[in-house]
Amino acid sequence: MIYLWNKLVVIVSKNTPNQYMHAGITLAVTFFLLYLFKNYILHLIRKITKKTKTDLDDYAVEFIQEVHWPFYFVFSLFVAVQTIIVPSWIVKTINVALMILVVFYFAKGLNKVADYFSKKQVEKLPEEDREHEAHHVTLLSGIFKLIVWVTAGLLLLSNFGVNVTSLIAGLGVGGIAIAFALQNVLTDLFSAFTIYFDKPFKVGDLITLGTDRGTIKKIGLKSTRIQTLQGEELIVSNRELTSVRINNFKKITKRKIVFNFGVEYDTPLVKLKKINEIIRQIFGEMKIAELDRVHFFQFGESSLNFEVAYFFNSRQYNDYLDTQQAINLEIKKDFEKEKINFAFPTQTIYLKK
Repeated sequence: MIYLWNKLVVIVSKNTPNQYMHAGITLAVTFFLLYLFKNYILHLIRKITKKTKTDLDDYAVEFIQEVHWPFYFVFSLFVAVQTIIVPSWIVKTINVALMILVVFYFAKGLNKVADYFSKKQVEKLPEEDREHEAHHVTLLSGIFKLIVWVTAGLLLLSNFGVNVTSLIAGLGVGGIAIAFALQNVLTDLFSAFTIYFDKPFKVGDLITLGTDRGTIKKIGLKSTRIQTLQGEELIVSNRELTSVRINNFKKITKRKIVFNFGVEYDTPLVKLKKINEIIRQIFGEMKIAELDRVHFFQFGESSLNFEVAYFFNSRQYNDYLDTQQAINLEIKKDFEKEKINFAFPTQTIYLKK
């Protein structure tokens, strides 16, 4: 006890009363200036930033307002002890506390930046895609925040004397083992990011995947859900979607359609010539279909074959089906009026006596 008392007396005697008074005044003035800044000056700055067009400065002011009094007190104490002689362990304690607070608030500020740009990215998305794609932006923001906090933790450990290199190496070995165990899951996850950034398709697009065709309903982190034309839900892993060829019908602005039909062999030449005129008249009444060509192009085994090609000016598959149906009905109606018969597979057998 006497030893500690004597040590305290030695420490106290190293500074004059004026030095202690100067340190106290420095502590009080620094804390007062920070108090003035937080409660008055920052309030005025916030009024100014609200009048600006950008909201990035609002985020900056909001971040500064979230810096609390422990930081201001430790910072004031750090400034004050520079004017007097104190034991090294006190200086070290104050430095460590200040470092922890600085790293904490710096990481928090980067998180604010991530939130700001995430919000802006979501606002840029079309309204019809916002609900479905916002979770990708949120996930990316979350990963960035995790990296920031891990980096901040490693930085503090490094300053505390911990061998961060060995720690990272150990984590790397464990990470490789986990990556192998979760290889398929991670591949699907990174494929989801590829789909988000590259945008080969989006929700609502009609695509063909192999022999399946359907509309994209939801793009998840591991799989994508497709509503097929037959009505069932097809669930495909994102890994498969980024490794196969996909036809996206939503991307086309003008689609070329080709279809064939055949008439009977005994159709008169006059009627055959009139078929071209009938087809042209039918397409003259179509709103989203433009005739490209119509030709009598082949003598089939049991029919005289015609080929029709037209451009379809819509991205909706249902519009295509409705248009093709209307064309087929008009052809059937006009052929019945002109007494032109469609051909069907027939075979004529000649018997010789």
